[in-house]
Amino acid sequence: MASRGRVLVADDSAVTRALVRAELEAAGYDVVEAVDGEHALELAADGELTVVLLDVEMPGLDGFATLTRLKAEPATADIPVVFLTGRDDTSDVVEALRLGAQDYVRKPPQPAELLARVSAAAQVTHLRDQLQRRTDELARQSRTDHLTALYNRRHLEEHFDALLSSSRRHRYPLGVLLIDVDHFKKVNDTAGHAAGDQVLVQLSQCLSGVRRTEDVLGRWGGEEFVLLCPFTDLAGLEIVAERLRAAVEAQPRLTSGGALHVTVSIGGAVLTEPGPQRARDTILRRADSNLYAAKSAGRNRWVVTPV
Repeated sequence: MASRGRVLVADDSAVTRALVRAELEAAGYDVVEAVDGEHALELAADGELTVVLLDVEMPGLDGFATLTRLKAEPATADIPVVFLTGRDDTSDVVEALRLGAQDYVRKPPQPAELLARVSAAAQVTHLRDQLQRRTDELARQSRTDHLTALYNRRHLEEHFDALLSSSRRHRYPLGVLLIDVDHFKKVNDTAGHAAGDQVLVQLSQCLSGVRRTEDVLGRWGGEEFVLLCPFTDLAGLEIVAERLRAAVEAQPRLTSGGALHVTVSIGGAVLTEPGPQRARDTILRRADSNLYAAKSAGRNRWVVTPV
């Protein structure tokens, strides 16, 4: 049976821990035990927990102090906490809820009530995790090109601005390459738009395979790609441009409909002396001008100059 989650039971009573553990494990939960507050904090920090069951009265750090520490740490703040209390008055319950507890169970815990309250707390964790996964996926989609799975133009612009700011502050060169598929309209006209899309996908994979780890690659739009190259001077950018050009030229087949020889032209610009007047548009205009020069000179080549 798949685990329903990982529950930490923090109680200085070995009898209570054993009873709670038996009920939870029978219901499909994984259980870890802590004998006091400090031990509970260590276990919570070491692994992902679905729920924490926390006794009020423990030696050293009591339940309230432990709860406060759990809620103060980003890694454990969102774990639902269910208090265990053996007192009859409601003051403990009120204080626990005020400090951020999800629920409470009176000791000795009744099996049905224990499982119901732990299940409700575990559902909070599961819903939170689902929401986080969905949020992460939406964030990924917002910065990803749907066809090639590379970064899209919006994300490239944001990354470009961040690199420009860093290059100004730390005084390092920044290179930019505009990569354009040669005669792409002919590809679409002769092989069809589906083949054209396939060319772009396989080209993006080719470029990704030869780019340096620190470089940022994305689709700028249409058949044009951008590579941002931090810490790269003119000589370095020329090496990168040639590596990309040669890798694409060496691809023997770029569509499933038959051999299709595809090449790229590349225009590059290097910001060698960062300054406040060197804006993103200035660098891109130079790279675009160099791309035009590469195409005018016969395509399947690169032109790279400083800004």
